Amino acid sequence: MTGIVDWAAARARMVLAFIVLSILAGTLSYMGLPKEGEPDIEIPALFITVPFPGISAEDSEKLLVKPMETELSDLDGLKEMTGTAAENFGGVALEFEFGWDKTKILADVRDAMDAAEADFPDGFEKYTINEVNFSEFPIVIVNLSGPVPERTMSRLAKDLQDTLEGLEPVLEAGIAGNRDEMVEVVIDPLRLEAYNVTVNEFVEVVRNNNQLIPAGEVDNAQGTFAVKIPSSFEETRDIYELPIKTNGDRIVRLGDLATINLTFEDRIGTARFNGETTVALQVVKRKGFNIIDTADLVREVVAEAETRWPEELQVAVNVGTSNDQSRTVASMVSQLEGSVLTAIALVMIVTLAALGIRPALLVGFAIPTSFLLCFALLAVMGVAISNIVMFGLILAVGMLVDGAIVVVEYADKRIAEGEGPMHAYVGAAKRMFWPVVSSTATTLCAFLPMLFWPGVPGQFMGMLPVTLIFVLSASLLVALVYLPVLGGVTGRLERWFNDRIDQIAGGFWLWHILLFPLALGAVYLAGQAAPVLFDQVTAEFSGMDSDDILGSVMPVLATVFGLLLGVVALIGVGVASVLTTLLGLMAIPRRCGNLLRAIGRTLLPRRRTRVRAGYRRSVFGWVIHAITGNPVMPLVAFGAIFVLVGSVLMFYVNNNNGTEFFVDSEPEQAIVYVRGRGNLSIDQKDRLVKQVEDIVRAHPGIETAFAFAGDGGLDNNTGGAQPPRDTIGQVQLETIPWEDRPRATETWFTIPLLDIPVNRHVVAPDFDGDAVIADLTRQLEEIPGIKIEILAQSRGPASAKPVHLRIKGDDWQALKAFTEQARAQFEETAGLRQIEDTLPLPGIDWQIDVDVEKAGRFGADVAIVGAMVQLVTRGILLDTMRVDSSDEEIEIRVRLPEENRVLSTLDSLKVRTEDGLVPLSNFISRKPVQQLAQIDRIDQTRFFDVKAAVADGMTRTVTGPDGAETTVPITANERIERLTEWLSSGVVPPGISYEWTGDAEDQEESGAFLQKAFAGALGLMFIILLAQFNSVYNAVLVLLAVVLSTAGVLIGMLVMNQPFSIIMTGTGIVALAGIVVNNNIVLIDTYQDYARYMPRISAITRTAQDRIRPVLLTTITTMAGLAPMMFGLSLDFFNGGYAFNSPTALWWKQLATAVVFGLGIATVLTLIFTPAMLALRVWATTYVLWGARLMAMLSMGRSSRAARDWALQRAARRMAGTELVWPDERAPRPGYVEEETAEAPHLDDLKRVLDERAPKPPLRAAE
Repeated sequence: MTGIVDWAAARARMVLAFIVLSILAGTLSYMGLPKEGEPDIEIPALFITVPFPGISAEDSEKLLVKPMETELSDLDGLKEMTGTAAENFGGVALEFEFGWDKTKILADVRDAMDAAEADFPDGFEKYTINEVNFSEFPIVIVNLSGPVPERTMSRLAKDLQDTLEGLEPVLEAGIAGNRDEMVEVVIDPLRLEAYNVTVNEFVEVVRNNNQLIPAGEVDNAQGTFAVKIPSSFEETRDIYELPIKTNGDRIVRLGDLATINLTFEDRIGTARFNGETTVALQVVKRKGFNIIDTADLVREVVAEAETRWPEELQVAVNVGTSNDQSRTVASMVSQLEGSVLTAIALVMIVTLAALGIRPALLVGFAIPTSFLLCFALLAVMGVAISNIVMFGLILAVGMLVDGAIVVVEYADKRIAEGEGPMHAYVGAAKRMFWPVVSSTATTLCAFLPMLFWPGVPGQFMGMLPVTLIFVLSASLLVALVYLPVLGGVTGRLERWFNDRIDQIAGGFWLWHILLFPLALGAVYLAGQAAPVLFDQVTAEFSGMDSDDILGSVMPVLATVFGLLLGVVALIGVGVASVLTTLLGLMAIPRRCGNLLRAIGRTLLPRRRTRVRAGYRRSVFGWVIHAITGNPVMPLVAFGAIFVLVGSVLMFYVNNNNGTEFFVDSEPEQAIVYVRGRGNLSIDQKDRLVKQVEDIVRAHPGIETAFAFAGDGGLDNNTGGAQPPRDTIGQVQLETIPWEDRPRATETWFTIPLLDIPVNRHVVAPDFDGDAVIADLTRQLEEIPGIKIEILAQSRGPASAKPVHLRIKGDDWQALKAFTEQARAQFEETAGLRQIEDTLPLPGIDWQIDVDVEKAGRFGADVAIVGAMVQLVTRGILLDTMRVDSSDEEIEIRVRLPEENRVLSTLDSLKVRTEDGLVPLSNFISRKPVQQLAQIDRIDQTRFFDVKAAVADGMTRTVTGPDGAETTVPITANERIERLTEWLSSGVVPPGISYEWTGDAEDQEESGAFLQKAFAGALGLMFIILLAQFNSVYNAVLVLLAVVLSTAGVLIGMLVMNQPFSIIMTGTGIVALAGIVVNNNIVLIDTYQDYARYMPRISAITRTAQDRIRPVLLTTITTMAGLAPMMFGLSLDFFNGGYAFNSPTALWWKQLATAVVFGLGIATVLTLIFTPAMLALRVWATTYVLWGARLMAMLSMGRSSRAARDWALQRAARRMAGTELVWPDERAPRPGYVEEETAEAPHLDDLKRVLDERAPKPPLRAAE
């Protein structure tokens, strides 16, 4: 495999061409890849809805939901089935396992629903199947408001909707706050009496005309033809002409009995934007399009459409955009790009300080090249750039340079020993080939299990391991193929430049002075002559006669070719002159240095140079030798490390900051749920919501506010969180964008000793998203008659309340009673807030009972009664039709006048019988009943939910085993444990079961997976380490260092005062496992190489001393790359400035903290613990051999071979020995690179000569 390095070095020009192509392909891919905020999460779930106007919740459960559950329960891959029986509809939500075959499952669902429809009663409407996709939420809201008629505003909104939906990147542009049009047929009761028409006769005629009748087909010799009788209305006049009753020759038509109006459907909600009545268009982009470009296109199209309106409308209608997700994404991309560049800069600074300019540039070259190759792979897969992808790049900055640093550092060391650049880089790549491959492979093994992360968190974080796998694989190619060739080529160029500079500096000083005017003059002449030649080319072409090929075209082409050659020559002269000028300038300091050295040699006496042979230990080498040079210190180091780790674990258990599922980032959007109970009208709800809206709009930290009363609202990604059941309205607010908020100055830290404070600019505390929400909560709670609940829309895979108890059972009364008991226990539990349940809301419904026997006597039935009730409520659906003002079909409904739409009207309605007109009240009665609007079912069992959030900043006192009291924060997990203890105390009645769901369920699933992923990663690493070292002890030693490094993660959580995030900190630990093994692999591989030709204890000391520089380099670069993220610092390289703790930076603080602190502890383990454990094995083996020899000597006598060897070794230890010089590796093959065969003898050759001449005394056994 190492032959690929030689193959690449022999084809350097081809590799350089590949480097250029890689950079170009990656750049174009990055520019073309779509940008989005959060990953595109496709949930394997379907929601099936069956509308049934007028059906109650109980009947919906029995007649709709249960038949659907029966047919759908046998679907393949079904994970969970949730049923909803409510007024006017029944629905079933199906959740499948990830990796589902959507096409097959949709076909199976349709087959099952077709079978279930056979059991539905008459009156249902066709079912609909909706997919659940978190990416199909609005990216921008277009608002229309102003003092114009509702019909005009509706027309403008629909025209704009058609325009936007015609754009390729736009999937849909739904309208919110708009009412659909309707043809309203208002019957006059007085006219009914005048024409002697009863309501039931009217209803019967209307029902009979609202049918599409398939009349069959005609089959004759001319063919087969279907016959149908349409009932649709072509125009409004057709409604007037509908015959109701005949009286002799006179026909009573619908127009004689009713007034027909083109109006809107009854208002079920109100909508306002910043205090003004509004119509909003919610623009959803198609998958695969850039969110930033799509939002810009939407704004451009809206502005263009506005210019086509009449001037009066342009003045009256206010058009604006809000909830613009592209702004958030652009800010996120900008900040993450700044973080990436910051990380690159810090890595290059560290490398520059340690290795020099050229090695630092080579290491810096590895970072963007690996990134660009990663972008090319992402483009091939069609993956968009999201915040997860960008952070994967940041996390990879420190890791991808590990291989580059190891190769460049070793090559730099060989160059310092006198080896040529190409030979040094190729040899370094070959020598470190397998350690680099193994370290990269083990790092990839840490992330491979994360590809199988289940659930929504896995979908959300799924692109992190993909990005890291791509970029680390690219870094392997760069480190082992690109860098050796580039390092060798740049080394040769550097040597050529040095030779030319030495020639100029060593030449005659007058020629050096004359070099500058000659070179500058050549540049000037080339610059003046080139335009003249170009003008001559133009003149030649202008005078060419295209019809005369031989006489004109050919001579002109020949002349132009000569002129172009002249231009190329002039450019070459200019470049050469500029290069000569630069060489001359660089030779000035060289000439001055030569002069100073000559003066020094003349004036100062020559000092003798002492050459000390042998290997010399550094201070760190003596420390390692003190630890490993005797059998006691390794045991002491082993015990000290384990005591330290154990102490950290104990301290963390008693002083941690709790556990959370995801990161609690600062919200920039929130929803204020206005909760109220009772049979409130739309006007009453609107007045209550208006009070909330006024307070929200008055807050200085709020930029926009949408207010909705009743049904309606914007489609927001709430992470699956549902509004409380008693919500009567909501206000969806947007805080001032983070970058536009007022700034304040605070002291960051104080310089010790000097007592000088260092200040930083931060967002004014009053405008922080959490502070704004807390302030609004305090103000809104003072409004009487309602409850307020604010849902902060934080980014991430979940936003629902973390404490979510689900209670299941078939006994309705027992289920309801225990749910009330659980709700009371929630309220008594300290630290819980915003408690809600899904119990039936208090309220009344009117139940109309029909005496079927009496109704039958009068010739009436339930259908007649139901139609009459519809006249009082929503009206009877007559048909649908199209009108000029609407592109869609609108409903035609027949109803009573508004003043008669009360239940008491039913008492005055009459039914015609054989005995004359009979009041409807003779066989119906009405009574108020408890409201039951919805019944929830899961897996064919009824259930209720009790949910709660956890108050921020609350703590509790815990008494330890020693009686000491400690204060720990109250978290969701701790509250769940407390409530579980109560549930396990025997309070749950028979037939009732419970489970924790929501975030708790996802947290348990993700926590279990990350534990398995960590174990799986260790297993894969063990296999690779075993293949690399062929030693179980060494492989276990590396994995032990990985496990012990988690103590550093806990230290980081304590120092940075952070809670343990299941998602982010857990991911950081898995990532840390892949990083920690790298240094240990290189360290143990070098030890094994040294141990082949020197004593093992000396090999351990030499290895630790030789590898301390690359170990510290790789560690510091990784820590430096992530340190800005850990502190929440983001630099803006394009517009200038910096930011602390922006919403984007808050996401990654815990993950960065885990890696930085964990890697810091792991470095100590690598440089101290690993050598100590290697020495422990050496001493243990030595003493075991000594014991075996002693036993052999005692058993076999003094004349035995073991006794003679023992005496020989004792004599050898008493002899004075000379320390040998052990070469790093064998001398290179002669003639490997033609240009470097004439170099000075390699240092290895000199060492070999010294070794041959030095005496060879015996060595001590332990060395």
